[in-house]
Order: sequence, then structure tokens, then C-alpha cells
Amino acid sequence: MKNLRFLLIFIAFAWFGHEAMAQVQKDKLLAFNAKRIEINRAAMLTLGGWAVGNFIVSGLLVGRSDGSTKAFYQMNAGWNLINLGLAGFGYYSALKADPAALDLYASVKEQYGIEKTFLFNAGLDVGYMLGGLYLTERAKNTVKNPERLKGFGQSILLQGGFLFAFDLVTYFIVNHHGQLLQPLLQNVTLTGGLSGVGIRWDF
Repeated sequence: MKNLRFLLIFIAFAWFGHEAMAQVQKDKLLAFNAKRIEINRAAMLTLGGWAVGNFIVSGLLVGRSDGSTKAFYQMNAGWNLINLGLAGFGYYSALKADPAALDLYASVKEQYGIEKTFLFNAGLDVGYMLGGLYLTERAKNTVKNPERLKGFGQSILLQGGFLFAFDLVTYFIVNHHGQLLQPLLQNVTLTGGLSGVGIRWDF
């Protein structure tokens, strides 16, 4: 009888311990997702701030300029109107995101998807800068709208350079945050058989 009582007590403690550990892991995952969303919001605010600043300054100065300088401000205004739209959409998406709605698999997928997006964008930014450099060089060897080509090229170089720094820095911030997933993934094992592959999260 005593042995049975001891066994029941042991099982009860083991069960409560398991539940407590499971809750700790869920809380850690919730905190991880909440922080990732916070990072995304901050990144979109940074991009939006750059866009608004460029748009206002360029809008004020474009009418007071001429030649390549006017073309520079025109491209800045147009480019950052698009940046502002992207930043607004990204911020809205982050604002609506629910950190509690993602399980471990969805969290990992979301994390690495965001990392790949920023890296891909950084590659595009290099292309933008090369395009801007091409326009500035072409302006030196053409008689057709050289001032416009020069201004556009200089603007694209500036905007591409900022976006490259922005995407690369944000990637490293997101990647560093993603390392917090490692302790959670240590408890994950793959299970499989003829019926398929599954994931088990042990606590």
C-alpha cells in the first residue's frame, strides 16, 4: 500500500513537472515571437522615417533646383513614395501579427523566411547601386538628357546604399535574435516511418 502511494505521488510530481516545463517552453516561444515582431516594427519605422524625411526634403527642394539636382530630388521623392508604401504595409502586418498564434514549426519557418527576405533584398540593393552607377557613367557619354541621367543615377546610388545598409543591419539583428531558438530546438526530435515524418517536442 505504501509503495502504491509512493508511486502515485511520484507520478503526480512527474506530471506537474512536465506541465510546468511545457508552460515554460511555451512562454519562451511566445516571448521570442513577440520580440521578433517588435524588431520588424522597429525596422519598418526606420524605413518609413527615412522615406518620409526624403520625401519632404526632396519635395521642398525640387522646385528650387534645376538640372541634375532637380532630377536627383525628383527620383528621391518617387523612390521614397514606394518605400513609404512598403514600410506602411510591413508595419501594419507586424501590428496585426499575433505572437501566440505560432507554434514552434511556424516560428522557425517565419524566422528563416524573414532572414532570407532581408538577404535577398540586400542582393537587390547591390543591383540598384550598380544601376545608379551605370546611369551616372552613361550621363558622361551622351547628349540626350545627361543632367537627368546624372541626377537619377546619383539618387539611385544614395537610395540603394541606404537600403543595402538597412537590409544588412536588419538581417544581422534578426539573425542574432534567431539564435534564441536553439535551446528550444534542442528538445525537438524527428519521428518517421512508412506513414510519414513527424516532429515531437519533448519537455
